Amino acid sequence: MRIGELAEKSGVSRDTIRFYERNGLITSCTGSSATNNYRDYADDTLIWLGFFSGAREAGMSVADLRSIVDAVAGSCDADLARKVVREKISELKLRAQKISQAVEFLEKALEK
Repeated sequence: MRIGELAEKSGVSRDTIRFYERNGLITSCTGSSATNNYRDYADDTLIWLGFFSGAREAGMSVADLRSIVDAVAGSCDADLARKVVREKISELKLRAQKISQAVEFLEKALEK
């Protein structure tokens, strides 16, 4: 599918799709027409874009997303992808704990 259709179906802007492609998270190929430079995206790109949107809202970086994409690239190993996501969950929980401790410290400092 072309970028306009992909953007419409995914709810992700064309610029964001191009950003993900520049960062190696998705790929496209040259369209079948010899008379234009249109790019075609595989149907599974729609699934990835949905995942990326949710993950970005949850605070994951492009580097985080790239590690997940790299983990499953070519293998479609769902267990490996789950492992990478579980590791990210653990990392985020630890980060949340540290942030909570910092907030507590600052709140106590205000009380003084």
